[in-house]
Amino acid sequence: MYSPLQLAIKYFNYWITASNGKGHGMHSPFVFEFIARVLNDKTVYPEYEKVEALRNQLLHDNTVLEIEDFGAGSGIDKKNKRSISSITKNAAKPKKFGQLIFRMVKHYQPATILELGTSLGITTSYLSLAKPDARVTTMEGSNEISKIAKQNFQDLELKNIELIEGNFDDTLLSVVRGLSAIDFSFIDGNHRQEPTERYFKELLAKTNNDSILVFDDIHWSSEMEAAWETIKKDATVTCSIDLFFIGIVFFRKEFKEKQDFVIRF
Repeated sequence: MYSPLQLAIKYFNYWITASNGKGHGMHSPFVFEFIARVLNDKTVYPEYEKVEALRNQLLHDNTVLEIEDFGAGSGIDKKNKRSISSITKNAAKPKKFGQLIFRMVKHYQPATILELGTSLGITTSYLSLAKPDARVTTMEGSNEISKIAKQNFQDLELKNIELIEGNFDDTLLSVVRGLSAIDFSFIDGNHRQEPTERYFKELLAKTNNDSILVFDDIHWSSEMEAAWETIKKDATVTCSIDLFFIGIVFFRKEFKEKQDFVIRF
């Protein structure tokens, strides 16, 4: 992973070179709508408060868990014992991006959602609340973390989530086979190049014209940047949006030529 200084320099370069986040001069109607109606939607949805109350509760929970980490690790907590508070602080997606993912699901209305990397279930809760009648499948490698996530889903009375536990290398193919489609997927489970590219290829079996894949931490390391470049260049991808901390890919045939956008957010 990059050091905090390296990441700060990369973020600064992103900020000064990215397209403005207001959509000015954007020629693609689809991307303009995404910027105007999703990225810049300032509505304070009531579901936000529910999830952020959960986050606050977890941030104050000092219970220590024994963690099995199959990915590249948090980059911060390298030991196998971590507090719920520390996991929430270092592994959960920040409010800004959790709420963006909520708005994406609310706007595009995917029927089938797959998340790779449940963690404590904060982003999962945003996915579930954005479309309560969607089928949300979420995957987590750690047994101890899975237990806490399941309890969090019960506490929020989320009824549309199925949590699959186990190493993605062992479980993803069978999970994908069991889904009729993958309309929306958030991939935040393994910050290494080869697994990320492989998971992308496995997800392609069930993507369609309207599918949206969101990749977390695309500039976290040189490996993740390389994986992002591979994903963008794939023949099935017609449009990509780089928001620095996440990358989004679309498969819509309305894009006659591949388009890659870097947008300030």
